[in-house]
Amino acid sequence: MKQSSQAILGILVGLLWWAPVAAQEQPRPITVFLAKKIITMDPGLPAATAVAVRDGKILSVGSLDDLQPWLTSAPHKIDRTLADKVLMPGFIEPHGHPLLGGTSLTRPLLTYLPTPNPYGPAFPGVRTQAEAAAKLREYVTKAKSLDETILAWGYDVIAMGGKHLDKAMLDKISATQPILIWDASEHFVYANSAALKKYKVVKEDTKINGVMAGPDGEPNGQFLGTTAAAKVLAEPLNELLTPQLALKNVKHLMDLSRQNGVTTTSDLAFGSINLALEEQVMDKYFNNVASPMRCVVVTDVAALTATKGDQAIAFTKGLAKRNTDKLIFNGVKFFADDSFLSLGMVMENPGYIDGREGLFITPPEKMVETWSPWWKAGFQIHVHSNGNGGNEATLRALEGLMQAHPRSNHRFTFQHYGMSTAEQARRISIAGGVVSVNLYYLYYRSEFNAPYVGADRAYTAARLKSLVDAGVPTSVHTDTPVAPPFPLEEVWIAVNRFGLSGKVRGPGERVSVDQALRMVTIDAAFTLGVEDKVGSIAAGKFADFAVLAQDPYAVPKERIRNIKVWGTVVGGVVFPASVIKP
Repeated sequence: MKQSSQAILGILVGLLWWAPVAAQEQPRPITVFLAKKIITMDPGLPAATAVAVRDGKILSVGSLDDLQPWLTSAPHKIDRTLADKVLMPGFIEPHGHPLLGGTSLTRPLLTYLPTPNPYGPAFPGVRTQAEAAAKLREYVTKAKSLDETILAWGYDVIAMGGKHLDKAMLDKISATQPILIWDASEHFVYANSAALKKYKVVKEDTKINGVMAGPDGEPNGQFLGTTAAAKVLAEPLNELLTPQLALKNVKHLMDLSRQNGVTTTSDLAFGSINLALEEQVMDKYFNNVASPMRCVVVTDVAALTATKGDQAIAFTKGLAKRNTDKLIFNGVKFFADDSFLSLGMVMENPGYIDGREGLFITPPEKMVETWSPWWKAGFQIHVHSNGNGGNEATLRALEGLMQAHPRSNHRFTFQHYGMSTAEQARRISIAGGVVSVNLYYLYYRSEFNAPYVGADRAYTAARLKSLVDAGVPTSVHTDTPVAPPFPLEEVWIAVNRFGLSGKVRGPGERVSVDQALRMVTIDAAFTLGVEDKVGSIAAGKFADFAVLAQDPYAVPKERIRNIKVWGTVVGGVVFPASVIKP
């Protein structure tokens, strides 16, 4: 009898011990989104009509019948909000600038082409120097004080005829109101006399590479290249960017991105403005539980080294400890040559028609030495590389790194890849490299650039098919503010290769619709090292979708960019584009 009582007591204790565990393991609720079509970008299951989501992640994909094993095991609801829409993986911007781009787009504008505004009509653009001067006079008239710096963005020196501004030209607008013009490439700045005085730019500063001097040896108001631009721009940007305004600027660009179906962006210049401010703003925006966007952060090594010195590598490794589902630190960035937009990039074999010379930001002979500590530390390296000479130097550096210290799955990424050759694509493949291409170098720039580099090279800029055929993992990006975050337009460019005139440029470099869609989804995720989290609609990944009105495979390829983006889904939460407001 005693043994029986002990047995019963043991059973009761066991039941009491298991009761709370059983309560904790009650199946969590599932939401099933139905759609007219789900484009998964998973080749094993390319299309579906239902996706089950739990705790912000994808549980299963298929038809509603396919999901029944999951649905019979847990409470669930069927969400028909998107039943007449087409779902795709949320689009990914693999070369973005949330703060830098948002700040540029919210400055007084002088862009040649229209610039979209997420909250209202687009800025129409200024097509001549006279129009730019007239717009600049408007900005001066509206200044709140005589000492307020007018920092305008977007002047396009090549589109405006190739002539740089200088202090003499800007002094005709105003010799007393400080004026700074930040060009469309963000690599050049022009200043009037009042701005030179306010920011204490003196004759001695002309020894800095790119700080140009006039016939009298004094600064002439031209700051050409990133080093020179930083000299005059650092102080006014710090004056301008309070935490509150910086957060507002990030929201501006992220809202524009959301309107176009982007759910994951990136920051390829982290630390380049003000590290403490950027840390604060990025955390506050992206780690907000209500944030409709994820961000992969790539650290600017030159800027970080300037602030952290010998501790730069350790600091950057430490950033990964802060990773969350919304804010992911991964990789570092270097620069090879200068800008594509301003034709500061390095061109070889032959060079420029007018004899100009491009500019290396990192001298080729210093690339392996400079990049090697970060390579050996295991970082994914991204390199801003533009001209065929810049890409050649970057490629030789990658080959040198691989020879000295071989690595697998290193994902060394050529960012922009403006002018290149088919042979370079094959060598990149052999070296295990990755490429992210700015297609607006073709659409926006090819017809402007032909008189400077020749039609053949201008029209084969932003190669894609050469890379795909060589087996190079390839994504595309906008580098906003170079172009607006508009992935469906990138797909449209990739499959058509139109110039601004509407004529096809470099038709041999066109790719299929499927290849182009991969470049803004799963291959963009691969570029950033987050393909296990986003990029396709597959079990285990975040439930991030772009919600489209039409199927990109079904419309004529000339109309792909006209497909309406209804909104996005991020972590299983629906965000209609119609509710976006300042």
